[in-house]
Amino acid sequence: MNKDTARQNLGASRMRAEFDLLADAYSVQHKENVAITGESPEYFSEYKIADLAGLLDRMKLPTAKILDFGSGIGNSLPYFRKYFSGSEISCADVSARSIEIAQSRFPGQENYVQIDESIPLPTASQDVVFSACVFHHIPHEQHLHWLAELRRITKPGGVLAIYEHNPLNPLTVRAVNTCPLDVNARLIRGATMRKRALTGGWEDAHVDYKLFFPAILAALRPMERHLEWLGLGAQYRMMARRPV
Repeated sequence: MNKDTARQNLGASRMRAEFDLLADAYSVQHKENVAITGESPEYFSEYKIADLAGLLDRMKLPTAKILDFGSGIGNSLPYFRKYFSGSEISCADVSARSIEIAQSRFPGQENYVQIDESIPLPTASQDVVFSACVFHHIPHEQHLHWLAELRRITKPGGVLAIYEHNPLNPLTVRAVNTCPLDVNARLIRGATMRKRALTGGWEDAHVDYKLFFPAILAALRPMERHLEWLGLGAQYRMMARRPV
């Protein structure tokens, strides 16, 4: 075993242990943490899937097989079922306990796999890879490994969509710094994530910023699609494609 593989295994073991311990309290802690926004965790889960569905529809890209990388306790599942009812969804997570909770909360036909140093899915098998606020939990020195692994399982021309917290937004930084779930988190700037995706073999990578207005200013949210260039949104979407 070389040093890089050893570090990856150690990182996966640490995250597995951490999220196995956090899984049962995740819902309560997440709800408390986002209360400052005036929204529920369900709002944040749905907006990402709705945004992804709209993007893929505009691009007229296939969505037959979708991977939720770092699927956790299944918060995205109801919205995958709502917006991608004809798709085959695979849920991958490092935490066996999180997978167990997700299956109990949302019984269904989804395919579950547990991540180790790799993702146990066939090469070039997924049309879309989705990741929601996962990479800030992965040690930064392992990002290229996982970006390459995600590229491996994505079909040529397929899409990677990573949603992450924006460290340029002070309210986001405050929320992360006070959240027990993020005790070991290291946020990533959108420009940095884009560069890493390109280094990891993806192409056409670009960043759009999201979530500018809290619930009290919800009437202004229709303006957000015109502000995606402004790097102050609470989160961002980094989208890239696997070369054909």
